[in-house]
Amino acid sequence: MFWNTKIECMPSEELRSLQYRELKSLVNNLYSFNKFYHDRMKAENVHPDDIACLADISKLPFMYKQDLRDNYPTNMFTASNSEVVRYHVSSGTTGKPTLVGYTRNDLGYWTEALARSLTSVGIGSDDTMQVSYGYGLFTGGLGLHYGAEKVGATVLPAGTGSTERQIELIKDLGVTAIACTPSYLVHIGDVAKKMGIDIRRDTKLRKAVLGAEPWSDNMRKHIEETMGVRAYDIYGTSEMAGPMFTECEERNGIHMAGDIVYCEIIDPDSGEVLEEGQKGELVVTMLKKEAMPMIRYRIKDITSIDNEECPCGRTSPRISRISGRSDDMLIIRGINVFPSQIEYTLLRIPQLAGHYMIIVTREGALDRMVIQVEIKEEAFSDKIEDMNKLRAYVEAELKKYLNIAAEVELKAPGELPRFESKAKRVIDKRVF
Repeated sequence: MFWNTKIECMPSEELRSLQYRELKSLVNNLYSFNKFYHDRMKAENVHPDDIACLADISKLPFMYKQDLRDNYPTNMFTASNSEVVRYHVSSGTTGKPTLVGYTRNDLGYWTEALARSLTSVGIGSDDTMQVSYGYGLFTGGLGLHYGAEKVGATVLPAGTGSTERQIELIKDLGVTAIACTPSYLVHIGDVAKKMGIDIRRDTKLRKAVLGAEPWSDNMRKHIEETMGVRAYDIYGTSEMAGPMFTECEERNGIHMAGDIVYCEIIDPDSGEVLEEGQKGELVVTMLKKEAMPMIRYRIKDITSIDNEECPCGRTSPRISRISGRSDDMLIIRGINVFPSQIEYTLLRIPQLAGHYMIIVTREGALDRMVIQVEIKEEAFSDKIEDMNKLRAYVEAELKKYLNIAAEVELKAPGELPRFESKAKRVIDKRVF
């Protein structure tokens, strides 16, 4: 099922030609009318005339999140105040936030991308979709809201919080799809169980569009097995516009709409463009943004790209599941560790639940990593011997997959904090 067959199934050569035309126009305009981009290109000794083919995009300088903070609030905008119809502000940053502006056309492309994405996972006019992302400055709630309305779904703008009430609405209104963070959906499942409600048996909820935080295939498996909900990954950042792109029913990579965004994968250290299939840092160029264009923006997410046609028939490039970030990985005693690696390992162990915390400290010159993880109710035991045996097994599994030793603290069901928005999995107490 397609929302825009002409674009979604466009032959690859035709798509690349379209991308080049959009890029050439974008670079010309920004060089001529935007001081930031003009100065950045001059400093790198590159001119719009140097962009003679799509591959020449590698000649253009990178953009960084710090650029957005340095030019806060609107110095990077290329649209006037009268043309900007909405602002969103990123959360979870240090120092100045990142402010993103939208023209009416920007909102239109964002909604179009989400209409394609939701259609690709089978959500349409027969669905009632509960949006349990935050509304307001965060992009998630409003983005999914307008995308779901675009495909004709009935939208329930639940936002975050009031979990018991959300579960009642899922049950009473026959909600068939939900959009939220994966950790919040796990929390919904836990609370529903305490309320005596079986999501699989007592509700019509069957699809979940999950993102805004890293999650693994094991987390997907856990959600699907315990709740009977088919889970799909959604990707986007506030700088791009917000959550925009999802997996299709094949669930073999996230489709990145080629007429809206051009993707590169680079070596995080050298900045060199990597070949298709190699894992590295994602760099995006937003081809159509008006209020705040983005050329070669380094997102810091680690992934790979596949340009082959998907079995679903879509020809748009696909990125693999985000495996971590080049800037938030933990370096523990010289070893690079991503929280997603830890989650993957924990969720392979059937006695453990999907709730965990990673606490890193420094004692003298040595790093110490403690992983707190909840045990499932059915696996919990009052016998110290049983718990010691399980803890030793978990520690051995973590060392096998991480190549580094970590201490494990087993927690009783419900002991660790729950998060209704983005989960805070890492507490790094080291002073560098």
